[in-house]
Amino acid sequence: MQASAGKEQTGGGPVTHDAKTDERVARVYRFADLSAYTFRQRLVIRAADLAFYLLIRLIGATVRFEVEGWENHEAATRDGGLPIYNFWHERIFLTTYWWRNRRIVVLTSRSFDGEYIARFIQRFGYGAARGSSTRGGAGAVVEMVRLMRAGCTTAFTIDGPKGPRRVAKLGSVLLAKKSGQPLMPVTMALARYWTLPSWDRFQIPKPFTRARVYVAPPIRVASDADDEALARKRDELQRTLEDLDRRAEEWRASLR
Repeated sequence: MQASAGKEQTGGGPVTHDAKTDERVARVYRFADLSAYTFRQRLVIRAADLAFYLLIRLIGATVRFEVEGWENHEAATRDGGLPIYNFWHERIFLTTYWWRNRRIVVLTSRSFDGEYIARFIQRFGYGAARGSSTRGGAGAVVEMVRLMRAGCTTAFTIDGPKGPRRVAKLGSVLLAKKSGQPLMPVTMALARYWTLPSWDRFQIPKPFTRARVYVAPPIRVASDADDEALARKRDELQRTLEDLDRRAEEWRASLR
């Protein structure tokens, strides 16, 4: 059957292309206007953006990567599927580097910190949709549904932006229900790293370390899932990420 004009079929349904949609997609890959910030804030945002970008790029280029579970990613992307990546906030650093240049749209907070984060991930080929679980979250999920219908893959730091640490929130599960696309739990295990004294115990890899990317089987959410079903899927996502953490720690211990 031929798709209707202006639409293209994917595994999760038709992808719409029109001028409004094209502009919506283009906007997430552009730097946002900073005129609402003070001159000093604009300088700090630009400096932090460049500092994080250069640090991630320089350290990331030295890391030796290996992957476990890539067949799960292939299953999720077969026939045009668009995974919804889920990982812990503490793993942003090297996760950003490894998954770069795939045009993945990431939910970033509407905040001063969120602005420089949006900018440095955009330098790595990501898109940034503004919002969070605490500010502008509902509108952000709606926007991400629209972006997925336009053919974008998406990602959530599922315990961000402020925790609790390693506790999965509901945002990506709602997106999976609305979009018909699968959740894709992933993690990044580091052999050697520094830990920052932050709420998430943020990990910065040491140069020339080994790293292992774990990709779990996709989790699908029914389009008619009620609140109880959504809660069960969130619990399944939580358990899957915890299992990846366990496997990551076992791998790390085996290197000692």
